[in-house]
Amino acid sequence: MTSWRNRLLTVYRSAQDLYAEIIDPKNINQSVNRYINRELSWLDFNDRVLALASDKNVPLLERCRFVSICSSNLDEFYQIRVAALKDQVAGDITTKTPDGRSPLDQLREITERTQSFVQRQEDVWTKELLPQLELFDVRVQSWSQLSANEKAELSKDFDQKIFPVLTPLAVDPAHPFPYISNLALNLAVVASDPNSGEQRFARLKIPKNMSRFMRVGKSNNFVLLEELIAANLSRLFQGMTIEQCFVFRVTRNADLSLDDEDAEDLLAAVEIELRRRRFGRAVRLEVPHGTAQSVIDLMCEELELGPEDVTYHRSIIEMGCISQLASLDFSSLRFQPWPPLTAGRLAAAEFNGQSIFQVIRERQLLVHHPHESFASSVETFVEQASSDPKVHSIKMTLYRTSGDSSIAKHLVRAAESGKQVAVVLEIKARFDEARNIAWAKELEYAGVHVTYGIVGLKTHSKCILVVREDSDQMRRYVHVGTGNYNSTTARMYEDIGFFTCEEAIGADATELFNYLTGYAREPDYQRLIVAPHQLRPKLLELINREATFKDAGHITIKLNSISDPAIIDALYAASNDGVKIELIVRGICCLRAGVPGMSENITVRSILGRYLEHSRIYRFAHGFDDVSPLHLIGSADLMGRNLDGRVEVLVPLTHPKHRAWLDKVLGFLLAEDVRHFALGSDNGWTKVSGGERMGDAQQSLHEWVVATQLR
Repeated sequence: MTSWRNRLLTVYRSAQDLYAEIIDPKNINQSVNRYINRELSWLDFNDRVLALASDKNVPLLERCRFVSICSSNLDEFYQIRVAALKDQVAGDITTKTPDGRSPLDQLREITERTQSFVQRQEDVWTKELLPQLELFDVRVQSWSQLSANEKAELSKDFDQKIFPVLTPLAVDPAHPFPYISNLALNLAVVASDPNSGEQRFARLKIPKNMSRFMRVGKSNNFVLLEELIAANLSRLFQGMTIEQCFVFRVTRNADLSLDDEDAEDLLAAVEIELRRRRFGRAVRLEVPHGTAQSVIDLMCEELELGPEDVTYHRSIIEMGCISQLASLDFSSLRFQPWPPLTAGRLAAAEFNGQSIFQVIRERQLLVHHPHESFASSVETFVEQASSDPKVHSIKMTLYRTSGDSSIAKHLVRAAESGKQVAVVLEIKARFDEARNIAWAKELEYAGVHVTYGIVGLKTHSKCILVVREDSDQMRRYVHVGTGNYNSTTARMYEDIGFFTCEEAIGADATELFNYLTGYAREPDYQRLIVAPHQLRPKLLELINREATFKDAGHITIKLNSISDPAIIDALYAASNDGVKIELIVRGICCLRAGVPGMSENITVRSILGRYLEHSRIYRFAHGFDDVSPLHLIGSADLMGRNLDGRVEVLVPLTHPKHRAWLDKVLGFLLAEDVRHFALGSDNGWTKVSGGERMGDAQQSLHEWVVATQLR
């Protein structure tokens, strides 16, 4: 415990030193009103997701899905962010964030905000969505609402399918308080002996591999699995009287405590940490309103939690299960599908029997997922590279991929056919560690050279390098993307991919992979902008340069999050010089917008919808030269972890058609007549919907992509 605490203190004191360089510690009050707190901004983001569940412009079952997403988001927030704050408090860390809050301050505000959020989420579910579902004969009923025949039929299912797998665990001198798994749903049961009057507490784990919503007969009526189990507790506690029964859930710290530098075998170290993750410290207890205080006190004592760590529910605990209802077969109640198109030049090449390499040689290629197919572009690129006898080597980074990844399978086949294949696989990608470890082992077994990047850094860049012996020369083909090489998320995440065989970018990609897999100092790149060494200074240079153009300057940035104080301060300075700055931020935004004398020329909007806006686009009106704009795409957000703790890649797009495409995309997202959320000078987010006259930016973009392809 001592070494763990010392490491923790070292990490956070290093963070304190970093902030000291950015903010004068003698005058920290000056910074308090310059930034929004990172954790509270994330809660604002989840509020915006919840707002979609109340949006009547969104189909009903999709609104149910957004309620589910909110719940899953909050679970991850507690497992990682709240857990980290609790570790800081436990380690006596009092360092304040750039907005002036201590870890304890943040925890108090998070607790208050979370309870309010849960109440609003439950109101959306019970008062808005359930009544609407009933109009389509979809009902979630309580056990008491069922008929005698329905109860008998469900109880028969209980006896045959559920009862055999249940294991009640009593608490008494011979049975210690059981270990409660992270995010497992449980029944707390207080049973008494009718003869002696003696009471016992027992925990009953709800099976995870069964549907949470149990269908009643052949209808679209459902009853919760825990209600079915609770109604049949007499089968488990025979002869006992059930005094109390309620659902509860425990959230635990799920982050990995891993020191790359101390790990002799990183793969083995991550596997060990994954096993330890199951036993992380408890950070939250969820119970229903009205639960007996004596039982809550017992659980808090055993879990080492305080009263402030308890969240109370009036409806379903763990609303992520509502995704099951969102998948019901009612096509009219869901978004109408937008089948992905094959990019026009790729479709023509396929028709003419050309390879993707011929397409890229003719001209650089830009694809926009999921409007344009990931499978027919990125997966085809890797597939053709794996089978093409003229291809000598394939190198790529893998951060997150799917369990049945066709890309990984193509790499296996390429290695088995004798090609040189190297993969920089990030096994510390949060919540994907186990999957990435499995792929690492399979790739290594096939003969792929698997490495895990640079010690102390996560490899978050999205890059593929293919070396092919063309008829005229050996040529390097490169893909740089904004999203993961994951075919599952590629159908839901909006991302951009760029293919080129430009010599300078090919040379840069070669240097990048040599840096990631070998032992060398990072080079000076010709075209790519790479974190952690070049990206921050280059972005600051571009912002400061744009500021020299005063009110003729214009910066547009689309990204997931912005929290880095130095970048934010540079944007404030540019705003004060008259530069127009438009930010499209999906998630965390620690920058304050529209504040007179500080950020009055900065606007921030958030676009949420059927697709998760994931691409990062940077546009500087005078960045390419004194006349032309510079467009960059890549993997990096404007957060300290991206700029200083990860390997990230941005690539400039220079072809006029590609720059025009990005301008069109930004135009749809920044249009005044599309629904969005706007950040005000009071740090509050306002939903700008405007009724039926307001459009959907994602739909407008998709319709434009379709029209462009059909011409």
